[in-house]
Amino acid sequence: MTDNFIVPQRLRAWTALASHAQRLIGRPLPTLFADDPGRAKRLSLSLGSPVEPDRAAIVADFSKHLLDDAVLAELIQLAREAHLDEGIHCLFTGEQVNFTEGRAAAHMAMRGSCPPPPGNSTGVSSLAMRAFAFALRDGNLIGSTGKPLRHLVNIGIGGSDLGPRLVSEALTDLYANESSPRVDFVANIDPRDIAAVLERSDATDTLFLVSSKSFGTAETLANAEAARQWLRASLGSDADIGAHFAAVSNAEKTAAAFGIQPDRIFPLPEWVGGRYSVWSAIGLPVLAAIGGAFDEFLSGGWAMDEHFRTTPFERNIPVWLGLIGLWNTDYLAIETLAALPYAHGLRSFPAWLQQLEMESNGKHTLRDGSESLLHTAPIVWGGAGTTGQHAFYQLLYQGTRKVALDFIVPVGEDEPRQRALVENALAQAAALMAGRDFNASRAALARRGLPAAEIERLAPHLTCTGNQPSTTLLLPKLDAFHLGALLALYEHKVFVQSWIWGINPFDQYGVELGKEMARALALGHAGAQDASTARLAAVAESFRQQL
Repeated sequence: MTDNFIVPQRLRAWTALASHAQRLIGRPLPTLFADDPGRAKRLSLSLGSPVEPDRAAIVADFSKHLLDDAVLAELIQLAREAHLDEGIHCLFTGEQVNFTEGRAAAHMAMRGSCPPPPGNSTGVSSLAMRAFAFALRDGNLIGSTGKPLRHLVNIGIGGSDLGPRLVSEALTDLYANESSPRVDFVANIDPRDIAAVLERSDATDTLFLVSSKSFGTAETLANAEAARQWLRASLGSDADIGAHFAAVSNAEKTAAAFGIQPDRIFPLPEWVGGRYSVWSAIGLPVLAAIGGAFDEFLSGGWAMDEHFRTTPFERNIPVWLGLIGLWNTDYLAIETLAALPYAHGLRSFPAWLQQLEMESNGKHTLRDGSESLLHTAPIVWGGAGTTGQHAFYQLLYQGTRKVALDFIVPVGEDEPRQRALVENALAQAAALMAGRDFNASRAALARRGLPAAEIERLAPHLTCTGNQPSTTLLLPKLDAFHLGALLALYEHKVFVQSWIWGINPFDQYGVELGKEMARALALGHAGAQDASTARLAAVAESFRQQL
């Protein structure tokens, strides 16, 4: 990979953008609309539908951000000066964009958007995984007692859990049939997580899928062992426990030593990172749950890949999403991003996005080994609407912090509750931008017929600052194609930002430090810990002795 990296602050466009930020900071967002009636249309982009070219598959409205045409033009110039076009080319041609680990990040090959790196293939393992998933879906996999396996429990954590969990929750109800297996997910090492699943399970028809690339993840192996003990207790020590296990792992010998049959171990390419792996064998639970619709999911990802790869920056949705996010983070000092999906099926989307953004771009070391002087990934949080409106939206309206907002809104059928859901999403985005000033608060109280003194007392408490910037992503409906496009959109957003910041979004060395310290504690190496940790470990041990 040719390295044309320049520290962002040294780019001409970076300095120009700083001047634009000084020009705009403090300006109320509604005035931008008042001064520019065509703003909403001009600052919206769309991904076309491959089935109906005249209709949009995703519409992205960026007009509620504190920017104008001059800012957008300079952001696009920043992308050019940072050689983002080269980065996209390297990503899709299998070059070593994962530069710390010396390999490609070609997860797009799993959805047919680029060839796998030389000497690699996606074919054989993918075919075997598909055959296994469809056999499970069709009721053709038999457990040790002769009963068909009708319940799949995915045991994984991180990328081996969040992606498959999100997609299964979003799509299972839409594509399930009478033979579809029930799919559950276990991730937490807390015994209550797997216990809750086992309590509603029948050992005779349950299959456990152990998803761990290394087959060495502590939480996953602890839960897999708990599942094995439960099966033995339920089915008897002489039962064929191996009939109730499968694995997605590259450590085939280790998985086989655990008791998993070799033909039930499905590897995934090394160039597919965990948080990008739902498109690969890690997606086996999704394939079992939704069947052939998995190909529509891949097609949605492919459509967004093609849009990202071929569309000029001036109309490129992932490029705009990444650049505007960078603008908010580094120029407007907005440190958090709230993901607000208005669909119950997307309730796990904020957790998925947390890992994607913060594990990918939560780093400070640049490609040249120097330390970033800029903020990189924002703090990502959120929750599903409309439930979030009755929880944390109060802070968005009247708190002291600026928060960037992403509203994800599948429109769906014209049904009263669904219509109300969409109306709530659009209204919240509008209200959080417009706010309510002191005079409007007084007028609202006057309409209630309150005395003048009471109006003056309460008016400050009704005032909402507004000016919370937001992106709204409208999808025609929540189905496999549109979900695939949505997830790929955010994958590419992360890449855009990482390339300009100059960090590697495909490793996660920081995560390893916590694992190492946990292993040290487990081995009793308390002397290597700080005084606080050593004392807390001793107190925890004393509590155990009391129980």
